Amino acid sequence: MTFLKQLGCAAAFATFATSAYANPVLNDWVFNPTGTGFQSGQQVNEYLDVNGNGFIQLNRTSSTSFSFTEHAVFNIVQADGNGQLFPQNYAGGNITATLEAFGTGTFGNAFSFTGGTIRMYQNPTNGQYGTTAGFFGANLGTQIAEFNVVVGGGGVVDANGSPINNGQVSIFAEAAPGMVKEGYFFNKSGTDLSNSSLLAFAFTNANTVSRPTTNQVREIACQFSGFTGRGCNGGTYSNVPGQHFFVGGNGQFKLAEVPEPASLALFGVALAGIGAVSRRKKSA
Repeated sequence: MTFLKQLGCAAAFATFATSAYANPVLNDWVFNPTGTGFQSGQQVNEYLDVNGNGFIQLNRTSSTSFSFTEHAVFNIVQADGNGQLFPQNYAGGNITATLEAFGTGTFGNAFSFTGGTIRMYQNPTNGQYGTTAGFFGANLGTQIAEFNVVVGGGGVVDANGSPINNGQVSIFAEAAPGMVKEGYFFNKSGTDLSNSSLLAFAFTNANTVSRPTTNQVREIACQFSGFTGRGCNGGTYSNVPGQHFFVGGNGQFKLAEVPEPASLALFGVALAGIGAVSRRKKSA
């Protein structure tokens, strides 16, 4: 699957989800990084900016296919690229996230996610991200949201299973009522989204990190993912194509409301169906 086709599929997923429920991706919503309510929050035109690093481990399942796990950490510093940095304009509003995900793929073709969890945190101390506190400083403070990764998304990989240069990676997830903490997320009418069913759409541009820092290896690979190879049990870490490697990326995190809780299950089934159609086309 080419990059343009993959990008088109990502757009199709978002369009399908929103048209099916007559609920588009949220625009002009409000995010308050300190959790103090709608009035003191910041309007978000469409997305939160994310950037971070992940550690990928591959398991070859045949001569052409693999399964994988990903453990990643992210920093969320602003919305819509507007320069109004959360730590700067909101004391104690340093927002971070972690991702634990898994899926399958084909060497030299595409991969997709089959499950996982995204957790977002309000960090009580600015400047913690990138340190040795917690997992790279990304899982500290108050957990403000949790999303379950659903079947679908993914991207394109090379013959070693690494993402193509600056390749688009998409992740789709869901949160049932109560999985988002009160006081942080609001629609433009001021309704707190903590009691809503939400869909999340994350799109990042991924690149292999050839020389991860010592902290990235110790914090993300050794501690977060439980990796026990070189760099964690002595020796010097290095990426091994087709087995394990680091990626870096930046992108956008978007939300959509779902009017009925049952729609979340339908969303997952629909993405699985679209993924099955894609797989059949590739094998044809």
